[in-house]
Amino acid sequence: MTQASNFIWYELMTPDPVGAAAFYGAVVGWTISADSDPAAGDVDYRMIVRSDGGHAGGVLALNADMLAGGARPGWLGYLDVADVDAAVAAIVGDGGAVHMPATDLPVGRMAMVADPQGAPFYVMKPVPPEGMEGMESDVFSVTEAQHVRWNELATSDPDAAIAFYARHFGWGQEGEMPMGELGAYRFIQRGDVGLGAVMPLMEGMPAPAWTFYIGVDDIDRAAAAVTAEGGTITNGPMEIPGGEYAMNAIDPQGAAIGLVGPRK
Repeated sequence: MTQASNFIWYELMTPDPVGAAAFYGAVVGWTISADSDPAAGDVDYRMIVRSDGGHAGGVLALNADMLAGGARPGWLGYLDVADVDAAVAAIVGDGGAVHMPATDLPVGRMAMVADPQGAPFYVMKPVPPEGMEGMESDVFSVTEAQHVRWNELATSDPDAAIAFYARHFGWGQEGEMPMGELGAYRFIQRGDVGLGAVMPLMEGMPAPAWTFYIGVDDIDRAAAAVTAEGGTITNGPMEIPGGEYAMNAIDPQGAAIGLVGPRK
């Protein structure tokens, strides 16, 4: 692998994109398109737009057939790879699974997979927009509001998961924060950039999964908006190293999210 993979896109799956637009608009400041993107064809897929005009990700509207097939509200991340088919084969060969086979779309080739512990994500080789060849996605940012700022994996086997993502995506693991009897909160890096952390699956968590922490301008304002817009706060806000605050919530449609930002 010549370059470590990055999170290049985030996708909200929800049965109510209009309700999600109201919630995330109030909590984060995003605008979610009122109409499906024409490039999505028969699928209702809407863009998430930041205040600066950039994209933060997309919204896949879950229809009745998708829900009947087992799809549920949630967030998924996309990792860039040089060769989707080779990545899928390697993941399956290492104990992972395929949830959606490799597919070509106007935006690139992608597949939905799961790591050996069952946490789902996408792999993608994107087709960059004209004039943007060579530019890197900015949906993930360590510091900026309205971007995902932290990627947290809760898993049944942290050692195996860290080794898996190192093998297939080139990530490193340095440093950790002890959580007492709960184990360690172990930090993961892409080069010298902190991507997030890997932690043990806690009691009450149904299955291994990634949680994405979205940057907000004011954690207390965002927390008040979560409640006012029909969401549920499940943890926090709590102070984190560096002086900012993080919290966890469930949006009104049932998707788990994290929020991180300053207290003003």
